[in-house]
Amino acid sequence: MRRTGPDGDGVRERLGKSLLARVAGPEGPRNRALIHDTPGPRWFGAERPIRTVHGDASMFIGGISALLLQSLHPLAMAAVSAHSGFRGDPWGRLQRTSTFLAMTTYGPATGAQEACDRVRAVHARVRGVTAEGKPYRAADPHLFGWVHIAEVDSFLRAHQRYGAHPLTGDEYDGYVADTARVARALGVLDPPANRTELAAQLTAYRRELRATPEARGAARFLLLNPPLPPAARLPYSVLAANAVSLLPPWAAAELRLPRLPLLDTVAVRPLGRGVTSVVRWAMAPAHRAQGLSS
Repeated sequence: MRRTGPDGDGVRERLGKSLLARVAGPEGPRNRALIHDTPGPRWFGAERPIRTVHGDASMFIGGISALLLQSLHPLAMAAVSAHSGFRGDPWGRLQRTSTFLAMTTYGPATGAQEACDRVRAVHARVRGVTAEGKPYRAADPHLFGWVHIAEVDSFLRAHQRYGAHPLTGDEYDGYVADTARVARALGVLDPPANRTELAAQLTAYRRELRATPEARGAARFLLLNPPLPPAARLPYSVLAANAVSLLPPWAAAELRLPRLPLLDTVAVRPLGRGVTSVVRWAMAPAHRAQGLSS
């Protein structure tokens, strides 16, 4: 998408800054300096697939879809519902997650490890009992494993459908291997290292997954009642519809989310590509100005 002239450039700059402020939060400038200006080795070089995926606007759709998919593990959803405060501070949670992804993807190795250590420390304190009386621990490696593979699968699905540069087969495997580096630092015991292992682990978890009332409530919040200004609701609804479209059919059915194949083909996906292109167009100059380009 191209817009030239001072008016177009002004719209682009304002939109890009607004999006970055939402995603990065008030600490964004300081965090960007820590991530990009701190010298030292990185976990991932500029050529790695993880940078291609995490630097693309398709992450907006992939992130929503990942939250929906992750909610289908009853123990994970119980922990989120009781301890995360996502309803009261959804933007804060988004900003913390985006900062973690940026640090582990682009930041110095010491900062990436410290970010993982902080997440592990927070999760070590999260434990409780579900409404059905089942105990859970957020630091359980098996539970952490589900959260990881649901995220990886969702980000990949989004990138392959909406990304500016879809990955080749080898790059696809490379992305899964890259994310395994982060997963091991978070305490996941046996993260998948390629597409075949990712698919096998998703299948293995399937028998544990179902939509609880908490999961369906979270889906309603994410899809129908996000705390957004009126001007942002229409583009967000397009992103949300595409996040649902991205889910495996069984997952959408569990959450009782409608799927209309014809509407999906002729309207939902084209609109999703359009909105993603606008986001990419708007954020590109801001990314370059802040040193965020991958």
